[in-house]
Amino acid sequence: MVIGVGLFGGGSGGPNGTPSAVPSGIAAVPSAASPADSPAPSDGDTSASQSPGESAGPSASPDAPAELVDAAVAVVPVTSFRSPLSSVKPIDVRALVGGGNAFDHVVLVEADADAILDAVRLDREALGKKLKIVASPDALAKYLASHRSDIGFLRADDVGPSVKALGWGQASLFGGDRVKSLDAWPLQATLKIPDGQPPAYDPARAWTMVAGGDVLLDRGVKLAIDDHAAGTNYPFNGGTVDITGTCKDCSPLGWDTPYTQRTGNAGAFRELTKGADIAIANFENPAPNDWRFHPSGTVFSANPANIAALSDAGFDWVSMANNHIGDAGDDGILQTMKNLDKFDIAHAGTGRNTKAAHKAALIEAGGVTVGLLGYDTIAPSYWSASDSPGSARMTVGALKRDIARARAAGAEVVVVMPHWGVEYTARPTAQQRKLGRAAINAGADMVIGNHPHWVGAMEVYKDKPIWYAMGNLV
Repeated sequence: MVIGVGLFGGGSGGPNGTPSAVPSGIAAVPSAASPADSPAPSDGDTSASQSPGESAGPSASPDAPAELVDAAVAVVPVTSFRSPLSSVKPIDVRALVGGGNAFDHVVLVEADADAILDAVRLDREALGKKLKIVASPDALAKYLASHRSDIGFLRADDVGPSVKALGWGQASLFGGDRVKSLDAWPLQATLKIPDGQPPAYDPARAWTMVAGGDVLLDRGVKLAIDDHAAGTNYPFNGGTVDITGTCKDCSPLGWDTPYTQRTGNAGAFRELTKGADIAIANFENPAPNDWRFHPSGTVFSANPANIAALSDAGFDWVSMANNHIGDAGDDGILQTMKNLDKFDIAHAGTGRNTKAAHKAALIEAGGVTVGLLGYDTIAPSYWSASDSPGSARMTVGALKRDIARARAAGAEVVVVMPHWGVEYTARPTAQQRKLGRAAINAGADMVIGNHPHWVGAMEVYKDKPIWYAMGNLV
């Protein structure tokens, strides 16, 4: 799975404090409010709504001037995090009136509803029961979390990590392909804003992060690189296939494995990773100088020359803290770090001793210093010691200490990537939830987990997203 994270941009998630299973896909995630408990939406019933003119959510600061004025405000279509959509056509939204089935309902905050309906060119009466009215952006996000077939609209400043922001037609307000200014965004509504208060979100100041799951360059991936003319470019080239059949006997675990036939076409993945300001993943094998190919089994090592696959795809950082990084011994860990350095790929989560393994990597993006930390909870035999190489062990105490040190070193945003959980499960364990929340409590801005090889749940805790597992990337 890949998640495109647009910090201070568009968002995705489930209800506050409640994990929700998520599919493979792409989403943009900001730092904004998460949903809170609120009244259930009504079918056009506005009795529980705010009075017109009140501004709901983050766009109304408690310190803002009392006087409200009319202004053109960027409005964004949003859906449940589980929606596969990345953009929506205006015609599909307007088809709700004529019985179109692209969406079941349109969901709006009452204070902004009439102005947004006017901007989208929808009629309240014509929509009838297909219009859902809620009291606040938080209530809208919470409603969409359990209604993936509905679409909502929010002010850009109200888009938080608990909704998925969509493009409008061919334009995007968040992500690597976003418009350069709010003026270039085609969906604007005349809404009340505090006089003299500029928008909180500005696409010109945004930056993006793409986060992927586990990357393995041994076994079948090594064979694929060797067998294709594209070489190291092959794993990230992408393209399209037809599924021609399935086979349960082909999987040692009895899974319904698809047969596919390549149909060509340009892949979108490389454009996504190279277009991001920061692209990150988990590096699930050592790449030592004395590497050895493993056709099967669960001991890995990769040809260090194949690290070019990650470099060519635009990856900037990897976590090395996982249950396979020590498969080639202590020297293999140290050599892998040097080999990643040769390809200008930053890393964290391992080191020649405990202090080094727990040190954040710092990367600049859009004028912001991002600190990245990697941790493992799976393989104690590979954890670092005070005088020997290894990976960083994830504990509550380590999180407090390491995040504080990252902040002291200049990190304005801190990302924690743990290796945790149970393979081939989507539900997080109690330990994962404890450690994920501990990371946020210690000052992390987001947690992006790996190891289960399946896409796992996610939650928004204290307005910060926690992804429990990205699934396999390569």
